Amino acid sequence: MELSAKNLSRRRFTQLLGLGVAATATTALRPSLALAKPAGPVAGKVAGAASHTAHASDIVRLSSNENPYGPSPAAFAAMRDAFSVAWRYPDEAVDALAADIAAHHQIGADHVVLGDGSTEILQLCAAAFTGPGKPIVVAEPTFEAIARFSHVRGAEIQSLPLTTAYGHDLPKMLAAAGGSGLLYICNPNNPTGTITPKDALRSFLTSLPDGVTALVDEAYFHYADDSAYETVIPLTLEHKNVLVARTFSKVYGMAGLRCGYAVAHPETLALLRTHQAWDTVNAMAVAAARAGLADQPHIAKSRQLNAETRTHVTAELSRMGYQLLPSATNFLMADLHRPVGPVIEALKQRKVEVGRVFPALPTHLRVTIGTQPQMQAFLDAFRQVMA
Repeated sequence: MELSAKNLSRRRFTQLLGLGVAATATTALRPSLALAKPAGPVAGKVAGAASHTAHASDIVRLSSNENPYGPSPAAFAAMRDAFSVAWRYPDEAVDALAADIAAHHQIGADHVVLGDGSTEILQLCAAAFTGPGKPIVVAEPTFEAIARFSHVRGAEIQSLPLTTAYGHDLPKMLAAAGGSGLLYICNPNNPTGTITPKDALRSFLTSLPDGVTALVDEAYFHYADDSAYETVIPLTLEHKNVLVARTFSKVYGMAGLRCGYAVAHPETLALLRTHQAWDTVNAMAVAAARAGLADQPHIAKSRQLNAETRTHVTAELSRMGYQLLPSATNFLMADLHRPVGPVIEALKQRKVEVGRVFPALPTHLRVTIGTQPQMQAFLDAFRQVMA
């Protein structure tokens, strides 16, 4: 799905803004609920679920790359039904979800292992493949969790700058590994939103030496709409030293439920399991994930709304003279040409929360793509701050 600024006119964005949460509700998406202090009750109804009372907030949270439209209505119904088996360990349900995921990717269920969010998958990989004499090689900047986990294992952390195109510098990463350890490739990358092109990545992964393992984190896979991007899951079928991490936290809208998974060769997953605690995925998350996976129209709608709103916000920031990194995700990163720390704090004072400071890009601001009303609130506050 490729959208340019002209695909979302000011009139179209204004229409979406006017419809707001009511519009998204009519498309079977869950109304956006912020997670800061409640400002008052708002009645809302999710299709297929009982009426509930939620709390709106005067804080606009655009800091954690969450999907503001939330899970599929079918996921809410599935969680409600799952209460009846809350007293049981979810063994059979976990196997069923693994089978669903395998069918979705057209692979065997023995190529899938579930985790408590994809963060657990990163932790397991750090435990299995890093340690003294086995470094972790990461880009700078990228998602920091796996470097922290590897540090606890006693591994040396090798951080290498992204390329001038903000992709992973694959040859330098391999050289830094020194024939052992783990390469972490977040693609699309967080916090930049950029991709490492598919041809270069595929060639690189198929020629890795046996002593080096590569973990490709595809948390933002569903948002990537660049023709130069592709998943590397097919490579895991033939290469034991290639793993892929996926999550239900992003486009599936289940960040608070914690469910993710790894795709890899069965022998590789057997090694991960030796470091995994039992029953780390809860019954509610499994039920919601199965229902969400089956509701692909909901995913398509979330992607569409994200792309439309991202295009508009990109155009608005560009008109103000700010350069943005090309984003294939549900967030943007803009170069403000000034330290972003004070800007982040000033926005927070105006009740808009955005991403933290990333030391490797100290003048770049990361902002999650929220709903149209949320992004209008961001743009209004941003104009005030930058004036």
